[in-house]
Amino acid sequence: MLIGAHVSNAGGLPKAVERGVERGCEAIQIFNQSPRMWRPTAYSEDDFAEFREAMHASPIKAVMIHAVYLINCATEDRDMREKSLTSLRQSLRVGAGIGAIGVVLHPGSAKTGDVPKAIKRAGKVIKEALDETEKCPLLLEDTAGAGGTLGRSFEELAELIDAGGGGKRLGTCLDSCHLFASGYDVRTRDSLAEVIDEFDRTVGCDRLGALHVNDSAVSLGSNRDRHAIMGEGELGEKGCAVFMSEPRFDQLPGVLETGRDHGSPAAEDVALAKKLRTRGKSARARTKAKR
Repeated sequence: MLIGAHVSNAGGLPKAVERGVERGCEAIQIFNQSPRMWRPTAYSEDDFAEFREAMHASPIKAVMIHAVYLINCATEDRDMREKSLTSLRQSLRVGAGIGAIGVVLHPGSAKTGDVPKAIKRAGKVIKEALDETEKCPLLLEDTAGAGGTLGRSFEELAELIDAGGGGKRLGTCLDSCHLFASGYDVRTRDSLAEVIDEFDRTVGCDRLGALHVNDSAVSLGSNRDRHAIMGEGELGEKGCAVFMSEPRFDQLPGVLETGRDHGSPAAEDVALAKKLRTRGKSARARTKAKR
């Protein structure tokens, strides 16, 4: 797994690379604009070129974008639908410009409405955004399951992919905290293997493009999205080590979204993640040798 962190790009896109290098990242995630505002940040081709040059000169191997939190592709409100579509298109265009491995998207919420109908609405927006853009993949993130959010199960992710047209640019991003909160136990090698086997049968590991490595402040199956600093939550250091050493996650970017820098990942969080990844791999190797 390529361990990294969500970093700020305040001051210009290349600043995100600089902050990633300072934290020892192998991968980074950024917002393409303020996550709680509809107004897009205007980037030029020169901005994209400067970012790509900074990436090329750095040890960072992958960048991904997180779409803004305001987007709800499943909304019944026409104005909200158009805003969501416009914002999603912009995220994908920026992603193509900077060479991102994908744009991570919270698919939306049915709120108190009919979930199958909400999935169909979300699929239409997703398909339209993909049809009107090029190159950059869209990665649907699994959710903790609170408030009618879509993507709380592998079955829902598969249905969203089908509703979105099922094209090659449509994939997924799995979040360790969200998996745990929605009832998937990822704390041991055996239970994680069973979870990923189920994911492969239902969605397909070929659709897995990225990972969010977050500890959980809440219990298994709580359906609440509450991140904890790595090693200090319900997964603990052992569970995080297991998650980061899963063989089917090799070479995928795994970014931390929570840490000791005022809630954001710091260099010490990335260093701990790398240490736990190594510890998890060593434990797997010892177990394999005994067998």
